[in-house]
Amino acid sequence: MGRLFGTDGARGVAITELTCELAMQIGRAAALVLTKEAKHKAKIVIGKDTRISSDILEAALCAGICSVGADAVQLGVIPTPGVAYLVRSMGADAGVMISASHNSVEFNGIKLFASTGYKLPDAVEEEIEALILDAPEKITLQSHTNVGRMERYEHAKEDYIQHILESVPTRFDGMKIALDCANGSASATAETLFTALGAEVCMLSAEPDGTNINDHCGSTHMEQLMAYVPAHGCQLGLAFDGDADRCLAVDETGKVVDGDQMIAICAKALKASGKLEKDTAVVTVMTNLGFFHFTKREGIHTIATKVGDRYVLEEMKKGGYCIGGEQSGHIIFLEHATTGDGELSGAKLVEIVKQSGKKLSELAGEMETFPQQMQNVRITADQRNRWKEDEAVCSVMKQYEERLGEDGRILVRESGTEPLIRVMVEAKDADLMQEAVSAIAEELERYTKR
Repeated sequence: MGRLFGTDGARGVAITELTCELAMQIGRAAALVLTKEAKHKAKIVIGKDTRISSDILEAALCAGICSVGADAVQLGVIPTPGVAYLVRSMGADAGVMISASHNSVEFNGIKLFASTGYKLPDAVEEEIEALILDAPEKITLQSHTNVGRMERYEHAKEDYIQHILESVPTRFDGMKIALDCANGSASATAETLFTALGAEVCMLSAEPDGTNINDHCGSTHMEQLMAYVPAHGCQLGLAFDGDADRCLAVDETGKVVDGDQMIAICAKALKASGKLEKDTAVVTVMTNLGFFHFTKREGIHTIATKVGDRYVLEEMKKGGYCIGGEQSGHIIFLEHATTGDGELSGAKLVEIVKQSGKKLSELAGEMETFPQQMQNVRITADQRNRWKEDEAVCSVMKQYEERLGEDGRILVRESGTEPLIRVMVEAKDADLMQEAVSAIAEELERYTKR
């Protein structure tokens, strides 16, 4: 990770950490770096979620963009994948999304997109960082009539919704669906989209007031949707996060269907229709072991990347694969989108339920989900990576790997964002899983004190 940008843009507590000054600097530097090849007046589109701080940061970003001579086009409240789509459809030179995704309201973030609709590679983010932090004197401000203009594009939501409609040809007539919009970006688009597809829609947490985004709702807090779906006779429910690039589902009984299960359902359907490119799905090392057992049984190849949707996308582009994602519900359908799209993922899932004539519980039940438990162990900076060579740690891990066999697995990795080692164990035997997690974590804690 860089000095300003993490695994998904710049992020921090709004106004005090992610300051207006920093937003303006990012606007200036990003405009210069991302539009340096442009032979015309550069244009950058900007979307935002519903956080109270998003308007303030949008103003600062626009000021920065226009001060170096580029035009800033405001899209209003829209899902992150809407920005990714509109960058391309509007022929813009770059795109910005102001959102902290699934984080609570005090946080905000800035995600940057290239003209292709893809998130920026590390090298480009580092170039922007260097301009801000190391060489701000190289930023040339414009004056007089050379400054950029600010304008608002009024049809952003409609364009994005139409794009999803064209990607999902099946009608949902006769289906009753609950939608939890997390009081975020999906509040602006989801009801119109699923109603246009023919569904009877029940809306939850779709009244944003600037302060209630992700507040005990959406894909990070599924309890509301889990209770609502069976109580109101819905076939299923969909829950989005704050910027609607993720989606999780709830079946007709109120049971959560996570991202792993959604990818499994979609990959199987794609394979059956001959549309699963190279019969392969891309996931991460944190994907449930049950997924790998399911795909092996279904004749679907799997590739597991490092944790993070950017690594999933990189592998998909490199190999020409069409579906990939994470347990969190960040799912990429590369035929239709350049990033995870919660509303597209949800619509694709509903499409399969409709076409199959099966209940979502039946489809999800085809993949056995192994119990999974994680425990964190705190480390110091000088202990990073060294624990991997410790004989006692390696010995206890090997012992439990042998005991688990094919009915479980162990994944021990360092966090990319915190000074922690994450110990994750999956197993059919819940007691053995607990024993393994505790034993490995205890040995790691002993190591940190040696």
